Amino acid sequence: MPPAPILVTGAAGSVGGIGRTVVEELRRRDLPVRAMVHREDERADALRATGAEVVAGDLTRAPDVVRALDGCGRMYFGMSVSSGYLEATVTTAAVAREYARLEVLVNMSQMTVSQMDFTSTTESDQHRLQWLGEQALDWSGLPVTHLRPTVFMENPLFSVFVYSSIAQEGTIRLPFGAGRTSPVAAGDVAAVVTEILVDPTAHIGKTYHLTGPASVDMTTMAAEFAEALGRPVSYVDVSYEAWVNHDLRSLGLPDHVFQHLATMARLHAENRYDRRTDDIETITGRPATGVREFVGTHPEMFTA
Repeated sequence: MPPAPILVTGAAGSVGGIGRTVVEELRRRDLPVRAMVHREDERADALRATGAEVVAGDLTRAPDVVRALDGCGRMYFGMSVSSGYLEATVTTAAVAREYARLEVLVNMSQMTVSQMDFTSTTESDQHRLQWLGEQALDWSGLPVTHLRPTVFMENPLFSVFVYSSIAQEGTIRLPFGAGRTSPVAAGDVAAVVTEILVDPTAHIGKTYHLTGPASVDMTTMAAEFAEALGRPVSYVDVSYEAWVNHDLRSLGLPDHVFQHLATMARLHAENRYDRRTDDIETITGRPATGVREFVGTHPEMFTA
């Protein structure tokens, strides 16, 4: 009997492309993959080109999840920042309990959850949905592994306000103050997901915190970018109110995403992202990606 397919949701996602990368890595190992996307488009065609089966559907609709999970033995649950996040998580958990016999469900959460409880009030709406999502998955009795990455290197906070700003004027303009941070490369997170899906036994019931190789303030990070790029880079600590109302607002983001990013910036200034672990190296066998490696891999991000 052939092995059961591995379901990867969010396979056409944008920020960091975790799902897409996981599909590609699993297919390189010749494992059967079912990739779930929100709609049929060229990204779905690209996934099919890897040899993956592709299904289009909505994670908040139980019939779609039933169809996607049918016959699958392992699952990665990842979803973009969305007001429907908790509904999708609970729907997935309910369907998996009723219809699937999963060996593992790898859940993509985020670092701030580890600092939250029932009385927390300072986090974003998305943070709250992800915290509640973890509770629901734990209650479900499914074989869950939670991943809590810190801010992605590919997050708009960095791709727009660090990399684009460096490319255009040699500055990093963010309201982080003296707060420290340890951004993590999406490729590293995808590698962790892949390793757990390939061999899940030792990871069931575990929670991993995924960070970059060091936690530093933005002045230090600017110096790291300057060294990697061979040109001056400075950090400009801008007013939080002005940044939110002008710089962030100008991106035209949906309200839920806007509020999430504004909150992330505030929490950075409050030093809530000052975290560092070795979980990436422990699981993948290689160190987390640092600034120099990221610049070397993505030179196009730093070109005006």
